Amino acid sequence: MKIITHEQVLQKIKRLAIEILEHNFEEEEIILAGINNNGTGFAKMLLDELVQITDLPLKLTRILLNPADPISHPIQLELPLDELKGKAVIVVDDVANTGRTIFYAIKPILETLPHKVEVAVLVDRTHKSFPVKVDYVGLSLATTLKENIEVHIKGTEEYAVYLR
Repeated sequence: MKIITHEQVLQKIKRLAIEILEHNFEEEEIILAGINNNGTGFAKMLLDELVQITDLPLKLTRILLNPADPISHPIQLELPLDELKGKAVIVVDDVANTGRTIFYAIKPILETLPHKVEVAVLVDRTHKSFPVKVDYVGLSLATTLKENIEVHIKGTEEYAVYLR
């Protein structure tokens, strides 16, 4: 079942970009750190929208980790850690479920001293098992544990979110 249409995804990206700017307009620089492929795709969409509404310096980076087993391999951040020091870092993913992936994605960021770390997701589910607070949410959704959320934003012309 489609729960967010193409137009709604675009509207949510625009709203989230405005919210991010409202809370970070005094920052020296905003770094969007997307988790894996869909998170980075969503972060790029936010970046594209932010570029249209601010002159603040913006950077995009990717955090690579295995969501199924985040401690099996080192978590990699494409930007050098020293570039995060004193900056506003926003960790971006498509869906927040238990919070585990986001929790571990933040781990390498904590090896430096950012000014602040915030979290942005397109869909926030209500199954948190880890101490993760999502600051910017496209849609908050109560689901059963058996249901899945599928986000189609990368490699497609028709953005959508499905509940399966």
